[in-house]
Amino acid sequence: MITGYTAGVYDLFHMGHLNLLRNARAMCDKLIVGVTTDEVARYKHKDPVIPFSERIEIVRSCRYVDAAVAQTELDKFAAWQRLHYDRLFVGDDWLGHASWKAYESKLAEVGAQVIYLPYTQGTSSTKLQRTLDVILGEAKA
Repeated sequence: MITGYTAGVYDLFHMGHLNLLRNARAMCDKLIVGVTTDEVARYKHKDPVIPFSERIEIVRSCRYVDAAVAQTELDKFAAWQRLHYDRLFVGDDWLGHASWKAYESKLAEVGAQVIYLPYTQGTSSTKLQRTLDVILGEAKA
């Protein structure tokens, strides 16, 4: 049985999130998804629109997800130590980044691998947030 893992904030859930989860699940028998807690998201200078308790329920409800867990730290190897996954899935927009090359090496030592999945062009939570900010700003005027 191949266990996969991916993680993200999953704020303002959109097609890019769904594509990642669908593609990841197609490459493993069990998919565990780490949903970033509000505290960790704020550390990354993001203030989620949707609270953690709701975001994890949205992810948990997705048919491609076998289990959703709190991501309480950004270290993907620490997640491996807890979950012992075989494959770590991430968007290919991270391909070649030094931090992900380091994860590739460290995970290879324990028999796990990083798999880069196609990033969905044209949609992102950041873009959705900017649009909401404009709309709300206009509503206040």
